[in-house]
Amino acid sequence: MSIKIDRQKCNGCGKCREVCPGNLLYKDCSGKTEIRYPKDCWGCTSCVKECAFNAIRYYLGADIGGTGGFLYTLQEESLLHWIIIDPEGGKKVITTDKRQANAY
Repeated sequence: MSIKIDRQKCNGCGKCREVCPGNLLYKDCSGKTEIRYPKDCWGCTSCVKECAFNAIRYYLGADIGGTGGFLYTLQEESLLHWIIIDPEGGKKVITTDKRQANAY
């Protein structure tokens, strides 16, 4: 399980670093967020849910029943859109109220 941070999209706001329960995220010398030890990622998706810039993607590997795709979120007022991309590029969207985001 792990995340990937798109440095082009990261604005360095630090919200993801604040919510990471494993303290795995840090600010690099350019002010962007990096992950210390990707293999230590718990897969909680806290950082994915917090990122308003679509800069963090969660890998859906076979170890968690995935097929090699990835997941990210888009925020819209009180809604959180979970975007799931499969390896072939297919897309599925699950929309939840932000207050219910931990249900998924």
